[in-house]
Amino acid sequence: MENGIHLKRSLGLWSIVMLGIGYMSPMALFDTFGIVSEETAGHVPTSYLLALIAMLFTAISYGKMVKAYPMAGSAYTYTQKTINGNLGFLVGWSALLDYLFLPMVAALLTKIYFSAVFPGVPTWVWIVGFVIITTLINIFSINVTANFNTFLVIFQMLVIVTFLILCIKGLLSGEGTGKVLSPEPFFKTGFDFSSVISGATVLCFSFLGFDAVTTLSEETPNAIKTIPRAILLTAFIGGIVFIVVSYFIQSYFPDVTRFKNPEGASPEIALYVGGKLFQSFFIAGTFTSTLATGLASQASVSRLLYVMGRDQMLPKKVFGYIHPKWRTPVINVFLVGGIQLTAIFFDLETASSLINFGALISFTLVNICVIWHYAYYKKQYKSVKEVINFIILPVIGAACIIVLWLNLNMDALVLGISWAIVGFIYLLYLTKMFRTAPPQFNFNEAEAG
Repeated sequence: MENGIHLKRSLGLWSIVMLGIGYMSPMALFDTFGIVSEETAGHVPTSYLLALIAMLFTAISYGKMVKAYPMAGSAYTYTQKTINGNLGFLVGWSALLDYLFLPMVAALLTKIYFSAVFPGVPTWVWIVGFVIITTLINIFSINVTANFNTFLVIFQMLVIVTFLILCIKGLLSGEGTGKVLSPEPFFKTGFDFSSVISGATVLCFSFLGFDAVTTLSEETPNAIKTIPRAILLTAFIGGIVFIVVSYFIQSYFPDVTRFKNPEGASPEIALYVGGKLFQSFFIAGTFTSTLATGLASQASVSRLLYVMGRDQMLPKKVFGYIHPKWRTPVINVFLVGGIQLTAIFFDLETASSLINFGALISFTLVNICVIWHYAYYKKQYKSVKEVINFIILPVIGAACIIVLWLNLNMDALVLGISWAIVGFIYLLYLTKMFRTAPPQFNFNEAEAG
């Protein structure tokens, strides 16, 4: 930062929203539908509705913290500036699991999709090709990434709209429930609230995009106003898409008995609804979905690494470097690309479980930060409005996250805690056994300079 090179403030509201939606990967709902439908006895839309409501409380907390600290570090920065620098590092370190492994999951899904279509091609080819594409696009300006991502999201929406039209046509012809409008996907005989909540805990992680957009704060003019709006729009639009599409899938497939493989039902869903021609179009949509997720997630994690490098929590010359022409953290983009290549040796379940741990750490601390910053530090609890905004809403958000913690996979918990222990040991070294305070970057002074 001494040479005056900063991230470039050039992103508009809808570019950010599109990056968030691309991160959320709307077409991923087809991959999880069979699993959640089996879990909830055919009430997937209800689980999405509960997940949306739960995540909106945390999204509101993110918006409040962006207004306090319009910086690129997300939960890492909020915890560092609000509560404690040491805790902030541990939150950032844990959040890296979420940010680093999501690009890997996107690469793994690409491998799965293309290997099913081209079984004779070595699986590593698809991962390497995917990583090369996302890395090359991300090294250039964030606008190049955003514009290409917007194209990918629009194409996904075109596939989804086509799917909905075919679903409605099938329902009118007597498929599934035989009704375009029916309460059955939301509530029918056999409804069990506990199983629907369990399904919602699986689906909550489809909403990670609203967290990712906060890492773009330093590339957004008037971030204090724009980013909170982008957070809520990302969560709300993504949630509506999930609910509407899952409603029609659930209407067409009231249960999972028609699927040969409920855990990988997306190709069967496309085939039954639209035939082989539509299935080919659908597969193209799934690739654009994983590519959009890969682009957005790689952009996000490279910014988080940049902020931690700028703070000198990671080696500054490497992680805090910004390319003078492209104004992007180029070294970080290449590092993340290299980590993505390890997807050759991982399976989807392991990578996904690590994402969940990192996300829950971030969600939990952001809700706590709102209470700490506004109610405890700034004493904003003297009116009913302040109590609702800065105490009640984040407490509800934290309570929703506790439900997710209680349903977290044990393997994810063990691996996540192991990763956190490694970070704690590194923090001991960095602070000389806590004898020195962890370094922090003065963002306001740099902006003024």
